[in-house]
Amino acid sequence: MGIAVAATGTQVKIGDGGGTEVFTTIAEVGDVTGPGLTTNVEEVPAHDGNGWMQKIATLKDAGEVSFTMWFNNAASQTAVYTDYLNRVKRNFQLVIPTTVPKTFSFAAFITSFSFNLPVSGAIGADVTLTVNDQVVMS
Repeated sequence: MGIAVAATGTQVKIGDGGGTEVFTTIAEVGDVTGPGLTTNVEEVPAHDGNGWMQKIATLKDAGEVSFTMWFNNAASQTAVYTDYLNRVKRNFQLVIPTTVPKTFSFAAFITSFSFNLPVSGAIGADVTLTVNDQVVMS
């Protein structure tokens, strides 16, 4: 029988780019989605095949990580916005609070930053990170 684990406590961390990199938790992150891992497939049918479509797996793509944050101009949130403006590729960590916590490390560009300013509600921002290269789990 499996034991489900609550996602509460998941952290998105941003690296400082230093030689011995330090990661800071991005303040007030809400729902997180991703990374969306996929593998590209190439069709390779041949006349001497068995009459069925044949395929090979080619490149893997880590896709995107997206999250909402309740924007309050914290330093970590401002860093995300500044990196978006300057097209900075940054190292990130996604820490998932499983029984033994797992950290997913990756480099990404911030490709979307959209404020949410509801009349009746909190200031928020939706952020999308487009992963560049692989995601490493530790």
